[in-house]
Amino acid sequence: MAISDGHGLPLAVHVASASPHETKLVAPTIERRFLAETPQRLIGDRAYDSDPLDTQICERFGVQLIAPHKSVRSTKATQDGRALRRYRRRWKIERLFAWLHNFRRVVIRWEYYPENFLGMVQLACAVILLRYL
Repeated sequence: MAISDGHGLPLAVHVASASPHETKLVAPTIERRFLAETPQRLIGDRAYDSDPLDTQICERFGVQLIAPHKSVRSTKATQDGRALRRYRRRWKIERLFAWLHNFRRVVIRWEYYPENFLGMVQLACAVILLRYL
């Protein structure tokens, strides 16, 4: 899982097995950020529409989670339209994953150990950041 800023540059990466749901990986990914300060807002897709996740991330890190509501949501809507307008610029965040696909060792996981794979992902993020400068 990765977190990027508004320009698509990486802020945090985390490697885990494929079994846990993405919502369980948000907090560990924020903890492994590259910078000391936390982002003000996180934008996620419909899978992140969870009221307990919203309160956990807000209380623990002070980060506002923006995610469109699921169509089968049974409780009252918590996101207003102003915050969801930021979701339209999500393509900038998806650009990070497109940039990571330029690195062969990140696209196909050749490493057996997750620590080695995390090192390759962090190296790819460093190259992306150096290209931006």
